[in-house]
Parts: sequence; C-alpha cells; structure tokens
Amino acid sequence: MSQSDTASRKEPSGTPPAFVIQPVLRLLVIPLLVYSIWLMEIFLLEGNVRLFSRPDSAGLVIYTLVACILIGSVVPLFLIRRSFLSGAVNLFQIGFRSAQRTVLACALTLAICSVAFVLFSPPGMDRQSFFRVFLLLLPSGIASAMVCWVLVGTHVQALVRGGGALASICAGVVVTTILFGIVPVVQTPGVLPQEMTLWNIGSGIIAALFFFSVRDVYATSIVATVLMVFPMTAGTGIAYTGYAMAPVLFSAAISLGTLVGIHWYLSRNFATIAIPVIQQA
Repeated sequence: MSQSDTASRKEPSGTPPAFVIQPVLRLLVIPLLVYSIWLMEIFLLEGNVRLFSRPDSAGLVIYTLVACILIGSVVPLFLIRRSFLSGAVNLFQIGFRSAQRTVLACALTLAICSVAFVLFSPPGMDRQSFFRVFLLLLPSGIASAMVCWVLVGTHVQALVRGGGALASICAGVVVTTILFGIVPVVQTPGVLPQEMTLWNIGSGIIAALFFFSVRDVYATSIVATVLMVFPMTAGTGIAYTGYAMAPVLFSAAISLGTLVGIHWYLSRNFATIAIPVIQQA
C-alpha cells in the first residue's frame, strides 16, 4: 500500500482541507472578531454611559485611547502587517496612498461634504455646531474606516478574490455596509428613532462604495464621520454647544496622529510598487 493511500484513508472525507480553513480564519473570522471587540468597547465606554451626551473629558479621552486607537487602529495594524507578508493586501488596496493624492482626495471630499451639510443638515444646526460634532466623532470615524474597510473589507475582498474583481468588491461592499450600519445603533442604544434604520443602511452603502472607489482611508474617515453626525444629532437632539473643546480637540488630534503614524510605518516598511505591463509585439 502506498503512502498516499494511507494518507487518504486517515483524512475523513467530510473534513475541509487546511488550505481552506486557514484563509477563512485569517481573512474573515479574526477580522470579524476584532470588529466585535471594537463594537463592544464602543458600547461599554460610550453608548452604555451616553458619553456623547455628557461633557465628561476623562471618559472621552479613555474612549478614544481604548476603543478608537488601541482596538480601532493599532490592533488592525498588526493584522494588516501579516496580510502584507502573505500578499493578501497592499498599500493601494487598504487606502494608504501618496501624500499628494491624499490631500487632493480629502479636499474634494470636504467640498462634497460641505454641500451635503447645506442640503441635509438637521434643523437648527449651524456650521459651528456641525464642526463641533464632527470633531467629537472624528476618532470614531477614523476607527470605523480602519476596522470596517481597511481591515474587514479588504480581507473579505482578498478571501473571495478568486471569483473575480466584481464579486470581491460586491462582497466587500455588502459586508462593510452591514458592519458600519450597526455602529450608530451601538453608539446611542435605544435613542435613535426607527426611521434612522434606513439612514444607517444608506450610510453604510455610501461609505462602502466610496472606499472601494476612492481607496483612501483619510477621505473615507471624513465621509464616515459626516455620516455619523446626522443620526447622532437627530437621535439625541443635542448640538453639543456646551461640550468642552479641549478634550475634543485632543482626542481628534491623537486619533489623526495615530493614523498618520500608521501610514508612515506602512509606507516605510511595505512599499507597493506599480509595475507597468509590457505588451509583446
């Protein structure tokens, strides 16, 4: 009897091979586990205590450091490093591009979001109030972009890449739409009206299509934050005019600084080089 026959007899017929289990575990199960932990931290440190409805400076800083930076940015960075080494993703796919392209993408995104504010801003919210809420939610928006799209979205896309570009992008859009749509519900449990469910789904679709079209994590963070502002203000009815700006600015600054640091680290250690295709005569 040959060794191959012996091996085939030891392998149960219904057991999935290891080369199928490992990618599913690495590209789907672990990213979704990180998302679940991140969602739980949002609920415990923010939603459950109504943090955004009370001017608690210490609570805001702790929420930013734990939920938005540690779980929402640093942990995804370690998983992304492994995916770089395995070839599952690259810098272009996760949305870290050149400085010039990033500045241009952010400028255009801010212009579009300004028009959206004029057209869809809640009654009674002026530009100053909108800007305050935007800065308050910016750490959450950056963490949402890192967890929902940079981590889960690109890894889901890598998992189903064998089905073609269209199938992989559609899978990424569907999954991340659901994941991002859950975030406002966890941020304000039991506060958002039922009518906002449609808005949450629409916001997820908009942000997902934006990321997979533009592939820029900074611009996606802006879009995700703006899309969070509307349900937050509509659900709570608070314009946050009494919020102390010092902790808000500090939280926004360290979150943005962490994102820039991650960008710098990945650019220095995992450069992606576009190789032109040479057509043969």
